[in-house]
Amino acid sequence: MSHRLLIDGRLVDGAQTLDVIDPTRATVFARSPRANATQAEQAIAAAKRALKGWAALGYEGRRPFIERMADAMAANRDRIAETLTRERGGPIADCRVEVERATAAIRHFAGQKLEDRVLRQTDQELIVEQRYPQGVVVAILPWNRPMTLLAFKFGPALITGNTLIIKPAPSTPLSTLILGELAAEIFPPGVVQTLVDANDLGPLLTSHPDVAHVSFTGSTPTGKKVLGAAAGTLKRFTLELGGNDAAIVLDDADPEWAAERIFASAMINAGQVCYAAKRVYAPRRLFDAVAGALAKHAAAAVLGDGLDPATTMGPLQNRMQYEKVLEFIASARADGGTFLTGGEPTGQGYFIRPAIVTGLPDNARLVREEQFGPVLPVQIYEDLDDAIAQANDTDYGLGGTIWTSDVRRGIAIAGRIETGTIWVNQHMSLPFDVPFGGAKQSGIGLQNGIEGLEDMTQLRVLNARLSV
Repeated sequence: MSHRLLIDGRLVDGAQTLDVIDPTRATVFARSPRANATQAEQAIAAAKRALKGWAALGYEGRRPFIERMADAMAANRDRIAETLTRERGGPIADCRVEVERATAAIRHFAGQKLEDRVLRQTDQELIVEQRYPQGVVVAILPWNRPMTLLAFKFGPALITGNTLIIKPAPSTPLSTLILGELAAEIFPPGVVQTLVDANDLGPLLTSHPDVAHVSFTGSTPTGKKVLGAAAGTLKRFTLELGGNDAAIVLDDADPEWAAERIFASAMINAGQVCYAAKRVYAPRRLFDAVAGALAKHAAAAVLGDGLDPATTMGPLQNRMQYEKVLEFIASARADGGTFLTGGEPTGQGYFIRPAIVTGLPDNARLVREEQFGPVLPVQIYEDLDDAIAQANDTDYGLGGTIWTSDVRRGIAIAGRIETGTIWVNQHMSLPFDVPFGGAKQSGIGLQNGIEGLEDMTQLRVLNARLSV
């Protein structure tokens, strides 16, 4: 099936095309339209033209459009999920959940509203905090979770009155283009648009004077480039970047119970999730039990085609990431790591058997950096204070977990972890009404919650003297 870009209310061919690779087979399975700079300029101009009318509708006027979009996504769930499975490689059940969660997020944000807030009211003065749309928002997406990460930008940007240009990752453009095809039947021209590139239009979009806000999710190095490009026009931005999340197992935890949940949170989408557990710290008394249980789960993983219901883990999404993870594996071996299981490339596509690695020094690359793949280091700690120090000794600060049978103790320890989100006895819980964002080099700004909506608006303070 052919796909098209959405520009100014019309579905159009790209100036060029690009190949889309099925990571399960490492072969081309589709071609995507590819926009050029002229089409990007047309999209920006259309978004700017549409802004006034869209903002004038108000929350109640905009809500039905966004709800119709959620309805259309629900009606097309299987089509979107199957496309997502082919282009990102995940199991079909996981891809259906991703589409369902994205749909639920958009429906949630359709019902939100930012009210004026009276800061002071006396006989003499009235001071009110007001919020209005920033303007044209560019959403730049990664390849690991195209649907949910788009939804966290789509809903807040549109319900608050901004217009939106969506740029998916070049390796996973098709599911996003399907959403553009649905949006073409729902939104006024210019309100929602889709552009696919080969990572060449980012500088134009992020530096353009008619773009008011750039919302980027991706790696920290690329986020720094986005920040630099946005600085020239002092545009607003949201950056949700990389992480090196630590999972700390306390000495009172059930090792089998903790390991099962840590494995699930580490290996979701073959480890290609920014909030995934990236390193584990276990006390010496429980270390063998925790590491052994993790290895048991890794050995039981079923790698294969995502369209096969028996598959529990897919491939790495693209060759570059596949080769990067293989480099991490080689470095872990060179650093003296013991592979309890896994680490071997397998199959026709970008598959790597999930690996559990022990015996690494704390300065090993696999411990210090974000691997973004199915290779999990497990470190011993003798002293809990040292484990906390190791967890915090990183440039990242996205998330983390504490695993314990004493929840109150876990909560107290969680308060010492320097991250944007810290979970106790659970992971990946991201309610739509709760903000999330990163500390340190894991990002700037917030998504979800009222705070995520506020990030898409400009604050205006009305300060009136009532007596004359």
